[in-house]
Amino acid sequence: MKWKQLSRLQRSIILFLFAFLAVCGVISYTNMGEQWKSLRKKSSEDQKTEPEIPGLKPANPAVLPEPQKAEANYPELSPQKHSKPLHVRRGPPNLQIRPPRRDARVKARDVAGKTEEEPGQADKEEKTEKSIISWRGAVIEPDQSTEPPSSIIKEPEKPSSVEVEDQKEPVPINERQMAVIEAFRHAWKGYKAFAWGHDELKPLSKSYSEWFGLGLTLIDALDTMWILGLKEEFEEAKKWVATDLLLDKNVDVNLFESTIRILGGLLSAYHLSGDSLFLEKAKDIGSRLMPAFNTPSKIPYSDVNIGRGTAHPPRWTSDSTVAEVTSIQLEFRELSHLTGDKKFQKAVDAVMKHVHSLSGKNDGLVPMFINTNSGQFTHLGVYTLGARADSYYEYLLKQWIQGGKKENELLEDYMRAIEGVKKHLLRTSQPKKLTFVGELAHGHFSAKMDHLVCFLPGTLALGAHNGLTADHMELAKALIETCYQMYAQVETGLSPEIVHFNLHAQKDRKDVEIKPADRHNLLRPETVESLFYLYRFTGDKKYQDWGWEILQNFNKYTRVPSGGYTSINNVQNPSNPEPRDKMESFFLGETLKYMFLLFSDDVDLINLDKYVFNTEAHPLPIWAPA
Repeated sequence: MKWKQLSRLQRSIILFLFAFLAVCGVISYTNMGEQWKSLRKKSSEDQKTEPEIPGLKPANPAVLPEPQKAEANYPELSPQKHSKPLHVRRGPPNLQIRPPRRDARVKARDVAGKTEEEPGQADKEEKTEKSIISWRGAVIEPDQSTEPPSSIIKEPEKPSSVEVEDQKEPVPINERQMAVIEAFRHAWKGYKAFAWGHDELKPLSKSYSEWFGLGLTLIDALDTMWILGLKEEFEEAKKWVATDLLLDKNVDVNLFESTIRILGGLLSAYHLSGDSLFLEKAKDIGSRLMPAFNTPSKIPYSDVNIGRGTAHPPRWTSDSTVAEVTSIQLEFRELSHLTGDKKFQKAVDAVMKHVHSLSGKNDGLVPMFINTNSGQFTHLGVYTLGARADSYYEYLLKQWIQGGKKENELLEDYMRAIEGVKKHLLRTSQPKKLTFVGELAHGHFSAKMDHLVCFLPGTLALGAHNGLTADHMELAKALIETCYQMYAQVETGLSPEIVHFNLHAQKDRKDVEIKPADRHNLLRPETVESLFYLYRFTGDKKYQDWGWEILQNFNKYTRVPSGGYTSINNVQNPSNPEPRDKMESFFLGETLKYMFLLFSDDVDLINLDKYVFNTEAHPLPIWAPA
């Protein structure tokens, strides 16, 4: 329709409507503009006042400094850097080494009472952690329970996406621990140069000796190297295990020794490193040892041919020692726990149940021998906590702990045995009134005590720590004093293999008497082991000082300049201790490991609420929380 064809009235109406709409549009625009301006002004004012609201922080604050690192005054032998030591309580950061099959979680921690973390701080801390990656242990978690808040920076809680944490908090290494690392490297230097892949080093003749031909020293030392942080040495040893540890060989091995050293060492290396190589080798050796249990009584034979799959008792008897058949349980039980194959645990549990039911005990004390045919104790009436019986008592307690404190028969046998020790074997020496554990033979007491018995203070302390009667700890303290005196009262400061105590005061006589046949020292670990437990549970630094004296005397009288340490024949002759030219595998597997742990103030470097040591000092995980 054309405009000119419209009447004058129609054109007027249309123009009026356009004008009306235009006026309405102008009015609306004005009102909206004022509202928008007001909103913008308010927003600007809010932005200016926002930082003043409590609890809110700028996006990238620079408030907390990076964690400080202590300047070490000794050469750095470990691949990790060292954090600032703590000052409030004994013990560095609370670190937890956990089995690799468990998920890890880094816990959030409070910082000086603050309840919120500044945005961006997590990124800053992640960079710091990457710069101080530690290689020690499989999964190391910071725990807020033992660190002063002022010495840490809060970390966001985050689940680990891998089984083994890539980022580790550093563990401070003190000078005494560095001395242990140096001693280990010196011993390893000799082994690598003159005995690589063989059982034991002969450091003086720069050669080696074979027992089973299975690299005992190397396997015994795997977890020690891991705990000491010796990455290169560990990796080199692992390659030997992968390529040269051949178990399909025609050789007789001792069931007990191969279980505690080889099976225990491989299981421990697996748990600490997470490398399945060690578990596969553990399954192999465990399976090859099983023929030992094919006896009429199910009490295992002492010897197994791991290539032929046959087993037999010693040539001179059909007996096995009680300690040997009752100190393989931790390892075989753990093998079943890992593999799901119950045959291993079934075999060793049957041994314990059988021994539990036997007559011939004396208030919980057991004889030293048991017949593999009849399943009965032999050589009745002789009771000792030394050789051939010692670790029976140790493994009663440790199996109970390993299984989550559920197997009451084990605990009952242990408690009864300790009461038997108090009743029949405990005496006091003269002149220093040292408490010691002697032996009983057909009703006659002997004041003879093996150095092996010095495992007992540590075991008693471990039991007390796990809720047993407090007088066990008091007895542990008394006995560890005696074990220390077995070193301190000797001319070299090193204990002999066996001592006899004076029961009656005599002029110019010490508490400790040593017979010529007993004055050798094999670099044994038992006293250092118990010092470790006592220090871990009491914090009394005298135990560290005693251990330091022992290490210095090992260095003074047993160290071989070309590499290695040697056992000696005469601890009473400082000028000529008569070296025996043999370094036992347990010196690296036990003695130096316990030394390192003794000198550490980190209660979670092998947390004793999470791990239990086998009798060769190989830590195995406790299955369930107590």
